Amino acid sequence: MALTPSNMLPLGSPAPDFSLRDAVKDRTVSLKDFTGSRAFLVMFICNHCPYVKHVMDQLGPLTSTYMSKGVGIVGINSNSIVTHPADGPENMRALAIERDWKFPFLFDETQSVAKEYHAACTPDFFLFDGDLKLVYRGQLDDSRPGNSAPVTGRDLTAAVDAALAGEPVPADQKPSIGCNIKWARGNEPSFSA
Repeated sequence: MALTPSNMLPLGSPAPDFSLRDAVKDRTVSLKDFTGSRAFLVMFICNHCPYVKHVMDQLGPLTSTYMSKGVGIVGINSNSIVTHPADGPENMRALAIERDWKFPFLFDETQSVAKEYHAACTPDFFLFDGDLKLVYRGQLDDSRPGNSAPVTGRDLTAAVDAALAGEPVPADQKPSIGCNIKWARGNEPSFSA
């Protein structure tokens, strides 16, 4: 497994537009669906990654709590299903139902949305304020498979709480680290490490 850090898209960047199919409800979800949200969280996640599996128990409760507070949330899977068929829409749907995820779990088949967000790894988190400007990008917390740090969601929840309170999110942010997004052959972005 290749350890890949977040690309750390510049703070203040506008949320890139998208229009993707929700693997669970088989409907199209777009950025415009989150206009008016108090904040907007984009999580690049997938089924097979051990780094995502490591935080899965935290994702459901964390996202449900913040969705109830007016935060728009989506999970996006951009992995190539040619090389990683376990990350296909049918398996995404099964995982989301098993985990009782309330957020849309979107499939980025062309990988264009991951490129627009400069997503590099799974998991990779991007938090935008109510004006859809980037205020946080990076890790959930310090926990990783194999280290003794508990999965708390500390870094991300502190950022969301600040955004909801209308307070500035500290600019000193740690990149997420995980498996690289599985780019289709010939589709690798120029920003890849």
